[in-house]
Amino acid sequence: MFAALISFLLLFRVLAIAAYPPSSRQETYLAHAHIRPSLNVSSCPGYKVVSEKQTNYGLIVQLALAGPPCNAFGHDIINLTVEVTYQTPSRLRVNIYDNARTQFAIPQDVISLSAAEDDPSLKDHSDLEFRHSSNPFEFWISRRSDPDGEPLFDTRARSLPPTPIPPVISDDDSTALDGFPLVFEDQYLQLTSALPLGANIYGLGEVLASSGFRRDVGTDGGAGTIQTMWSIGTSDPIDENTYGSHPVYMEHRYDPKTRRSKSHGVFHFGAAGSDILLLTPPSSSSSLIQYRMIGGTLDFYFFSGPSPQQVIEQYGALVGYPTWQPAWGFGFHLCRWGYRDVNETREQVTKMREANIPLEVMWNDIDLYHAVRDFTTDPVSFPADEMKAFIGDLTANQQHYIPIVDAAIAKVVNASDVYDPYTRGNELDIWTKNPDGSEYLGRSRPGYAVFPDWFANDTGAYWTEALRNWSRAGVNYSGIWLDVNEPTSLCIGSCGTGANLSEATVQSPPALVTEYPEGYNASIWGPSGNITINGTLTFGNDSLVAHIHAKRGLGAAGQPGVDINDPPYTLHNAYGVLSNNTVSTNATHANGAVELDTHNLWGLMEGKATHLSLLELRPGKRPFMISRSTFPSSGRWTGHWLGDNISKWQYMYLSIQGVLQFQLFQIPFVGADTCGFQGNTDEELCNRWMQLSAFMPFYRNHNVRRALSQEPYRWDSVANASRSAISIRYSLLPYWYTLFANASMRGTPPIRALFFEFPDEPELFSVDRQYMIGRDLLVTPVLTPNVSTVDGIFPGQGRVKWRDWYTHGVVDAAISQNTTLDAPLGHINVHIRDGSALLLYDSPAYTIAETRQSPFALLVAQASDGYAFGTAYLDDGESVQPTPNTTLTMTASKGELTIRPQGDFDVQQRLAKIIVLGAGRAPPVDIRINRKPLTHSSRWRFDAALERLAISGLSLDLNSPVELTWSQ
Repeated sequence: MFAALISFLLLFRVLAIAAYPPSSRQETYLAHAHIRPSLNVSSCPGYKVVSEKQTNYGLIVQLALAGPPCNAFGHDIINLTVEVTYQTPSRLRVNIYDNARTQFAIPQDVISLSAAEDDPSLKDHSDLEFRHSSNPFEFWISRRSDPDGEPLFDTRARSLPPTPIPPVISDDDSTALDGFPLVFEDQYLQLTSALPLGANIYGLGEVLASSGFRRDVGTDGGAGTIQTMWSIGTSDPIDENTYGSHPVYMEHRYDPKTRRSKSHGVFHFGAAGSDILLLTPPSSSSSLIQYRMIGGTLDFYFFSGPSPQQVIEQYGALVGYPTWQPAWGFGFHLCRWGYRDVNETREQVTKMREANIPLEVMWNDIDLYHAVRDFTTDPVSFPADEMKAFIGDLTANQQHYIPIVDAAIAKVVNASDVYDPYTRGNELDIWTKNPDGSEYLGRSRPGYAVFPDWFANDTGAYWTEALRNWSRAGVNYSGIWLDVNEPTSLCIGSCGTGANLSEATVQSPPALVTEYPEGYNASIWGPSGNITINGTLTFGNDSLVAHIHAKRGLGAAGQPGVDINDPPYTLHNAYGVLSNNTVSTNATHANGAVELDTHNLWGLMEGKATHLSLLELRPGKRPFMISRSTFPSSGRWTGHWLGDNISKWQYMYLSIQGVLQFQLFQIPFVGADTCGFQGNTDEELCNRWMQLSAFMPFYRNHNVRRALSQEPYRWDSVANASRSAISIRYSLLPYWYTLFANASMRGTPPIRALFFEFPDEPELFSVDRQYMIGRDLLVTPVLTPNVSTVDGIFPGQGRVKWRDWYTHGVVDAAISQNTTLDAPLGHINVHIRDGSALLLYDSPAYTIAETRQSPFALLVAQASDGYAFGTAYLDDGESVQPTPNTTLTMTASKGELTIRPQGDFDVQQRLAKIIVLGAGRAPPVDIRINRKPLTHSSRWRFDAALERLAISGLSLDLNSPVELTWSQ
């Protein structure tokens, strides 16, 4: 079967090549009009250095093919340039490109990376050092501070295992490793680096990895990883490519001799479809990473760290820091695909208020549309005047509204059809084209459809106009939800040829979702679906099974003289052929580029255009946006939700690694569809998930139509759990807000894997069932059914004191091992790290606006030596930066606490309460605030068992310094 497939590909390849005449543009290619690809790199000669020149900022090396071409999966390019640039003390660029520059590179107006520092001394003082050999050309990156240490990136054959190597993943022939030369062809590029055996690799997504947040490199019983970079709209598969493409990873290395760790990062800046392999051949003393790309160049950036946080910040400094979020975005959001009309949508707002479950933002899915068309409202179910009134009521109650925007614009197919967004796009000539210049036609939710070409000059203006008209027509949105923007299309190739364009375009109603919730056995418990029957839990653990799809697929590349649609190298695309379920690879853009080269950029470019439109339409207000498809630098423009997940316990667990990945990708405002999107949830799962998501950045409950309703008021236990969790979330808003201010100013990740904060503790390197919010809060959620306890590790190896959020009691934690914690239904474990100082809202309210009017409280958890530290960033919560702001710095030592403001924002809310944990074992005898004694003993309490000093009834102005002292 495999041989027959190869024969077919070769025949197709020969026919395709024959269709293209030789071109003078390809003078740096070998003559290749009828060359058959060998499908094997074992004979590839690599490259040799022909000249090199030192520059002020690095090195330029000229390469030539070192022998006869192998034409493995394309046509070898003879002459290459290696440009090495020391850009900052912690960032090094190695860019390998073809001299003629015919390969696609990401245009600067799409992604503008930060410039290198103008400092020639970086060549000698950077923490990273580039070294290379001449024949064959190989390079390796080392730390200048550790010149004899193992290189951070190493392409030398001597560092890699001997080849050929049979398939490392036994059921995938493509994981046979025939050789490790540098391969640079028009439609296939290959570069391989050695890794330490069993390396700790994080990133390379977007993916739901069965191995967890730490990627499987093929040791410890794992098979290895093939991460495909090709954005598609598949519904949350495991171990496959999905909505976004992020070719960046962090490696974390631990030295058992010194018991210290260092991290570094590697980023490939390219949009080409690719496979990135993490493998460990049998009996090998090293693991490896191999890049296989079907176009583009080998443009790499290396980040020296050495801490995990610094690696993430250094990557952010290159691609751009995350956009500023409006304060209301941290509230609870509610959505459903299946709210039939405006009245049912309004009913959810009413019922949430009646249940006293805070609701900040109401959303509508595509039910809102007329004929499933963007920028419309259905005249029967969502009349424009009723939508205007409904959104007006939300606004009056300090709530918000967000609608969906799909990627495809419906095509007008007859003279009686009036749809201005399509007609206007025709006038401006902004649709993606076929190679012959005709309109590219896809098929999506509205039926036959066209796709905006983000490379066309007038597309941004068109998009702004469409959003403006929609708002004026009654949909006065506060933000925008960008969906299916990989983009999704149900034709392979353009749908226009031979299509009956007059056929019905509206989707048929889906079937009722009739499956019982996960783990429920109706033959035992009957049809009720209840969490318990006669006091017995009804979840059966035998149904907790992974959801895994097939892995194989075909790939393509786009460049004159090569096969655009079906080249020899086969990417492991989850949908097979690259044009399956998306815009075809030969679709052509205004700048002459084809979709094959630009595909992974589509979601980013739509997000950027939408952000800029919102800035124009809502001057001075921060745009709020969530996008499904993302790419490096998307965080500058948008947040992200983790897609069409499934109402299963496994997917609640997987949401943690998804959020952790996107911290590394510099898209920190991220969260999952709470309680699950696809299938039927149940009371226990929704209870636990509503609690978990309250401690994630983006907090939205969203599910599919015709499934069981899962709004949190539907079950008493879920309502109670939600109220409790949301109250904590809203009280923590100053902390959340500060974390995201730090992300926007410095790229610091708000959500952190445990080892980010405790990098020298190997027992934490694979932990992804717990996580930290900033440096101060540890979250240990319940992720399995039928339990009333949960196991969690407490970092610090006994040197850190952890206190329970609810009781303030110190945890008697095992050292470097799990501790069992009580976790009855409705309770999520949260613990406070010693040495922290948290500014809180003392009286969290129903909306974010009301909560922000609450007085402040300060919670201080002193370390054993009395030390504690924290900051709080405050501004108006909605203005585009720069805007007036004030940062409070809170510092504690034994018997003393100071708060010092710096900035120009007028902090109107007063500080009403101070709680100090670890304040001493005996009651204080003298308490002073700003040197004045606190004479009324009724205003403070002391709990010796908790070493807690609580002072209430205060009204302290935070625009001036505050000093609290106490003595015992």
